[in-house]
Amino acid sequence: MFKVTPNPPKTDPTAPHAGFDAKKLDEAAERALNFYLAPEPQAKKKPSPGQLFTVVENLDSETLLANLSETLASANAMLSDLAFNLEGPNRHIAFGVQQMVELSELLANRALDVVDPR
Repeated sequence: MFKVTPNPPKTDPTAPHAGFDAKKLDEAAERALNFYLAPEPQAKKKPSPGQLFTVVENLDSETLLANLSETLASANAMLSDLAFNLEGPNRHIAFGVQQMVELSELLANRALDVVDPR
């Protein structure tokens, strides 16, 4: 039995790219592969002297406000417990700080409601 096509069929290697500059296509393909497979490292900001903690970049406002609210609630509870163990002017100072933390917590919760109305 006679086979009509050779094994494998002969093809023109430039046929898919006919009419295009092969060098430019190769450069574009190389840029695309490098973009996805070998991205350039991001320039990191240097922390200021004495900075110990950082916040992850590109977090949405809702996540930041939710964590702020939880942190303020914890500080509020700790100050409340501390204030009840103190006497005199120190107790008044602790309750004053606790009241400022509580006010900040209310503001953070209100901002969270604005960002993510339920």
